[in-house]
Amino acid sequence: MRASLIQISVDEGEPVDSRRRRVAALVREQSGADLVVLPELWTTGAFAFEEFGRAAEPLEGPTYEAMAKAASDAGVWLHAGSLPERDPDGTLYNTSLLFSPSGDLVAAYRKIHRFGFDKGEAVLMGAGRDLVTARLPETTLGLATCYDLRFPELFRGLVDAGAETLVIPAGWPERRRAHWTLLAKARAVENQAFVLACGTAGTHAGVPQAGHSIVVDPWGEVLAEAGPGEEVLTVDLDPAKVAATREQFPALKDRVLGLEPPRRPS
Repeated sequence: MRASLIQISVDEGEPVDSRRRRVAALVREQSGADLVVLPELWTTGAFAFEEFGRAAEPLEGPTYEAMAKAASDAGVWLHAGSLPERDPDGTLYNTSLLFSPSGDLVAAYRKIHRFGFDKGEAVLMGAGRDLVTARLPETTLGLATCYDLRFPELFRGLVDAGAETLVIPAGWPERRRAHWTLLAKARAVENQAFVLACGTAGTHAGVPQAGHSIVVDPWGEVLAEAGPGEEVLTVDLDPAKVAATREQFPALKDRVLGLEPPRRPS
């Protein structure tokens, strides 16, 4: 399976419509890939909080339409990163979209863990509630977004639901790039799954982005890693390696579930 991660440069001054057309063209250039992955909130920038409300779209808005057509034109499975979605009730969500090679929407995932603590995304957007997987011909994807990477229980849930390849679009800041790489490797090793983590380049609202999109195999080996700028990272994966790894080193079978916290002394 050939995967292409498009590490988009998201910079102030480029109109959203222009970036949308540019990204669609980049997707079409990946016609030899099986799966193409875009980063988180590439229409606005993950730290451009003041833009979320102004740029929010209905699920089937202009980004949906452009990415569905790009997927169909290229004949690829397209994880279109995420966009600020405005639900009919007015709530905003950080929502990622997965399209089939025919341009049909196969899955949508609303980010569960919102970043910002008491500001930014954490207060401006609603929280998703559902784990989302999607079956491709070669593998089953588990969908997560950026800050989700810090919460291993989410990925355990995805693995329990059948995930073999974990796809993580992000807008990760440069100042915490070491965590980005470390956590991507950890999620791959502990779940014995491929990790495809696609970040952004450029600067979002004054916050330099980490770039360094990364592909990690089920043993934790880095198969490919981008640099800091805009780049297309393409790698060939062997989906059978997931089952082989889990059989050769069956750690997932030794999980002990339902542990109770220690009792306090009476």
